[in-house]
Amino acid sequence: MIDECVYGRRQRSGSVKMQVQRQHPQGHSHRHPGRMAWRSLVLLPFLLATVSGNSVPIIHTIIVYVPEDLQLGQFAFQLEATDSDNDPLTYQIGDEDAFYFSVDSQSGRVTLRNSLDREVKARLTFTVTVSDGVNDPVSRKITVIVEDRNDNAPVFQNLPYVATIPENTSPHSIFYTVRAIDFDTGNASKVNYSIEEVTPDNAKNLQLFYILSNGSVVLNGSLDYAKNTFYQIKILAQDGGGMLNDVWVVQNSSTYLSVIIEDVPNLEPRFLNEPYSGSVPENCDLGTSVLTVTAMDQDTGVNDKIFYIITNANVPFVIDNITGIITVSEPLDREQLPSEQVLLNVTAREEHEDIYGNVAQTSTLVTITVTDVNDNKPQFYNCSLSTCNFSASPQNTFKGSIIEHSSTRLPVSNLNIAAHDPDKGINGSFELSLQGLNANAFTVFPTTIAGTGEVQILVQNSSLVDYEISHVMMVQVIANDTGNPTDCCSTATVTIDLIDSNDHIPEFPQSTYSLTVVEDSPDGTIISPNITAYDPDSGVLGQITYQLLPETILTTFMVNATTGALLVYNGSLLDRETRSIYYANLQAKDGGNQVGTTVLEITVLDANDNPPIVIGSYFISVDEGQNVSTQIQAIDNDEPDSPNSKLGFEILQGLFSNNFTINADTGEMHSIEPLDCEALEDERGQMVVTVMVYDHGKPQLNTTVNVTITVGDLNDNIPVFLNQSYEFSVFESSPGSFVGEVNATDADRTEINSRISFQFERSSGSSNFLIRSSRLGPGNYSGQLSVDPDVNLDYDTLVPKFFTLTVLAENTAADNPGDKANASVIVHVLDINDEPPSILPGSLQDVSVAENGTQLGLIHTLNAFDPDTNHSLVFEELGVTCFEGDSSAGDVCLDWFVLAPNGTVLVNSSDIDYELCDRVLLMLRVEDLFTEKGNQYSQNETLRIIITDVNDNTPVFDAISETFVVVPEVSPVDLQVATVKATDADSGLGGFITFSIIRVVLVEDNGASRPFENLFRVSTTLDKGTYIGSVQVASNLDESLKGQYQVTVEAKDSEEPVNRAQTVLNIFTVDQSYRVQLQFLTTVEEVQSNTESIKLALTSVTKTAVYVVAIRGIEDTRDTRVNVKSVMEAYFVYSNGTALDASDLNLLITSDPVGLAELVKLGLTLIGPGEVTKPTKEIELIGIIAGLAAFLLIFILIMTLVLVLTTKSYKRKLNAMKALKVATTFNPATAQQGAGIPGTNQYNAEGANPMLNHPLDPSHDLGFHEDSISVTSMNSLDENTVNAPADDNVEVEQVKMQPTDPSDKEVLVAALNLKEPTKTGYLNTTFTTTDL
Repeated sequence: MIDECVYGRRQRSGSVKMQVQRQHPQGHSHRHPGRMAWRSLVLLPFLLATVSGNSVPIIHTIIVYVPEDLQLGQFAFQLEATDSDNDPLTYQIGDEDAFYFSVDSQSGRVTLRNSLDREVKARLTFTVTVSDGVNDPVSRKITVIVEDRNDNAPVFQNLPYVATIPENTSPHSIFYTVRAIDFDTGNASKVNYSIEEVTPDNAKNLQLFYILSNGSVVLNGSLDYAKNTFYQIKILAQDGGGMLNDVWVVQNSSTYLSVIIEDVPNLEPRFLNEPYSGSVPENCDLGTSVLTVTAMDQDTGVNDKIFYIITNANVPFVIDNITGIITVSEPLDREQLPSEQVLLNVTAREEHEDIYGNVAQTSTLVTITVTDVNDNKPQFYNCSLSTCNFSASPQNTFKGSIIEHSSTRLPVSNLNIAAHDPDKGINGSFELSLQGLNANAFTVFPTTIAGTGEVQILVQNSSLVDYEISHVMMVQVIANDTGNPTDCCSTATVTIDLIDSNDHIPEFPQSTYSLTVVEDSPDGTIISPNITAYDPDSGVLGQITYQLLPETILTTFMVNATTGALLVYNGSLLDRETRSIYYANLQAKDGGNQVGTTVLEITVLDANDNPPIVIGSYFISVDEGQNVSTQIQAIDNDEPDSPNSKLGFEILQGLFSNNFTINADTGEMHSIEPLDCEALEDERGQMVVTVMVYDHGKPQLNTTVNVTITVGDLNDNIPVFLNQSYEFSVFESSPGSFVGEVNATDADRTEINSRISFQFERSSGSSNFLIRSSRLGPGNYSGQLSVDPDVNLDYDTLVPKFFTLTVLAENTAADNPGDKANASVIVHVLDINDEPPSILPGSLQDVSVAENGTQLGLIHTLNAFDPDTNHSLVFEELGVTCFEGDSSAGDVCLDWFVLAPNGTVLVNSSDIDYELCDRVLLMLRVEDLFTEKGNQYSQNETLRIIITDVNDNTPVFDAISETFVVVPEVSPVDLQVATVKATDADSGLGGFITFSIIRVVLVEDNGASRPFENLFRVSTTLDKGTYIGSVQVASNLDESLKGQYQVTVEAKDSEEPVNRAQTVLNIFTVDQSYRVQLQFLTTVEEVQSNTESIKLALTSVTKTAVYVVAIRGIEDTRDTRVNVKSVMEAYFVYSNGTALDASDLNLLITSDPVGLAELVKLGLTLIGPGEVTKPTKEIELIGIIAGLAAFLLIFILIMTLVLVLTTKSYKRKLNAMKALKVATTFNPATAQQGAGIPGTNQYNAEGANPMLNHPLDPSHDLGFHEDSISVTSMNSLDENTVNAPADDNVEVEQVKMQPTDPSDKEVLVAALNLKEPTKTGYLNTTFTTTDL
């Protein structure tokens, strides 16, 4: 028979927590069967009542967040509620704010019913009601936080915006401030302003204003009311942007700022309808209105009052200062005015001063034309028309003359008559006619005049004009203005004198006159004082005037027209040598133009006015060393055989005047000594001597001539070096490069004689160089030395480092080729930086650096070599590689070291850590900064820096994932009961770990602690870099002690300073109260042979580790039942330290039909507690009787309750069976590794499933629902704790059955249906009784 004892507790929430109670030793149920029976009978009613209860739902949702841009009908949030009974739940929402949402009553899925607006309501609160259909509905207030979205554009405040500013507002003045608010939050509430458009003329005026970040609008230019009186500014307000409907949105809004420009008086007034002109007749009345001028204030917004004045004086007009009407103020007479157009200067002046304190005024010209009236008759004036002054008094008498018998239409002479009518146009037209005694002999011209005209009296009948008849004639000229009948006419009397005719010719006394004049006579010289003629006519006809003919003679001579005196007109034209005699006619003319003539012969006398003239040019060539002779030839054009033409010769003072002599009379010139070409400074060898040729006249005249003597050069000089020695330098490896220059001269004058060529005298180094001659100037040559293009000089191999050369200078045209000059040249070869540098291998040896910044500053110096004499070496770091062992350490060491340009390696960090990186490779090279040719870099080299370890790491224990259990009865000395693992990142002795046990404390079930010594010891082993401490039993353990051993294990390294670390192991002890006795129908031998099969079956059912203590025959058990042949005593212990007692074992085996059948097949018949002490028969009898009595009292109540609660109880059983099925078929290989809390269904890993060590998965329901109170365990080890998360490494032994197929039918269902279940199962060491 298999016994089991089950009880339950009523939870606060009304739910029931089913637990299998583990019998504790202090109960001694196995010793007092009566007491155990009584307990069962007393607890049975409460158990039944508890099983029949139903828990209420629990609402988990408290606060949710919903975006305000959620669309209608979209999912908002999920109402979370649970019911431990798995009853179907229904959901409702209520209160005012439930208006916004709809809930699915079955799923709790909440959707949006009405639109949200955070700015209207940011927090919603309503009641959620959940019902399971059994208990009363559960309600809870939940809060919905409406999350902001950028759904609001900025809103301008205090609209509309109107600003009025004076037009003279200064630029950069703030004249208005707008404000916009964005009701969103965060970045979406930040408002930025900008000006989007300015009306009018946006292109021109957009920059006239700008807006600050605070909304202040600023004037950015100058305003002018005359141009614009109004601006409309479109202002854009834009927020900082935010999400809206899952899209980044920037909201904006715009408004208009109306800017009214206030006019200020800053402009002068302006006349309208300019120019102004008007007319008025000259006979108008005073006060007649002529015209009106109008001016306006250009500051139209001010519109100041205007006053008018005429600023020019003495005008016959006035102006009304208010209306601007111009009227006649004085009588007008057009003919008396200076002009018929009167110009008025009219000024318009504003009443008030402008903003600058000045009078605002402007002026304009008004033209008034005074029109003519025919109020004047024509008048006669004695003047020529061009010079008449008609403002003078008119004249009525005139006098003229005419020669008798003049031709018809010939006008009367000496008569100036002008007729004038001051009226204008047709009013000034009038007619002319003649009257009087002699009117028939003459006529008037013209007969009609318009305004003004010249009046002529013309001969009409020449026969009537006769001097012998009358010496004087008279006529009257009538001027008649036909348009003015009242005062029409004027009369002028003209007296005409007749003139007699000429009938005599002038005569000279001589027909020819001979005269002389000196050729240098000045202008105005009198040649003859008077040559006169005689004319007997009287008066004008007898007056004689003189004239020279032909006209060409007048360029040289002139005659006095009155006296007949002959004079020199232009003396510069008198030149005896050109023309020595002139002939001219002298003409005498009387007043009647009668002419008489005579001949003039004028002889020109000589003057010394011609300098000598040198004949020919004088260019003489002569070889140097010879004398030179020549004669200068010249003539003089003055009068021969006179002092003016007699010549003399003289050498003028000069550079070569002392080298020659000349004959003063003949002009013969000779050199004093032989000439030398090299003595001349002139490179052409020329001598120039100036000779003066002069005459003996007065004043004396002379001429100069240059005599050029070219002295021919002879090659009589050898070259000469400017220096006897030269010293140059040249860089190596420079074929064809210039070395230096030598200079030599040759005193000879000619290019051929002074030409110099250079060459090297043969020597050991001369073949390395070339020399080229070039001409610098006359007789001056340079020899340019260069390296032979085919020669590459190498400084490094050259010894010595210079060449000594001899340069020869030779005149190639010399008669004697041996005439040479020489000079010494030393050429130094200079080193070129053309060799690459190299890093000395000795400085690339490994460098050791201790970690943790124990070495700072300089740790190594690199050395480099460059064979060039001139170099500057700089080290350069190319890269850093970090290694930890043979693996890359990433870039952890990049900044640990610094390579200085001088090659020093410095520690740059105190964070050097051997455990992160133990080897650093510096890739580097050296650069020669002075490299001129070739590679400037050395080869890339590597410097290895070894990081040496310092004992700076404390041993680190691995997380303990196991729960250690010890069964004292089966734990001999040296048995391993626990293990610890630790590592030390240091190397060598610093990383060598040894374990030791510091203390052992037993924490009993009642919380008391007891220290122990020498119960355990620890041994240390190394496995793949991890040190393992095996905790072993050191002495026999007390089987009666209950609780857990807290063993403090210390790990320490082996190098000073020693680092230590400790951890505490919890070793649960299983006392004898958990020893279970299994009785078999088979013999001891059969049980022993089947021990492994029995243990396997028990493990499969209980998921525990089975420790067999003993197998004995029935006689050893003192059991009287003859059918039991053997007993197996064992412990059933879970990996978390929890053990099963007999009751727990009964419950598990009976709950597993498969395991039960297997154990029955192996002979198991009864399970009971292990025998410790035997109870007396009296005690057993009392317990049985008491139990039967209690049973009879409550039997009726039990039956009633069973009938009522059958339905609910059955439902809970199904949930339990489902959970057991899932647990039974679960593969332990996938179990969550975590330490269990002994005696509970809680695990250290948060959220872990205590049955399967799986994280809790709502989708995998084991069918148990309990609140936080129901997790309390009645296990005696409830106070025990496990510090580390579980990591069960126990190897799972597969039972000789088929793997679980997920499609297999539920095991318990098959068992209840009395069907043979599928034989599947696993040994799950993590499964405990509390999991059920």
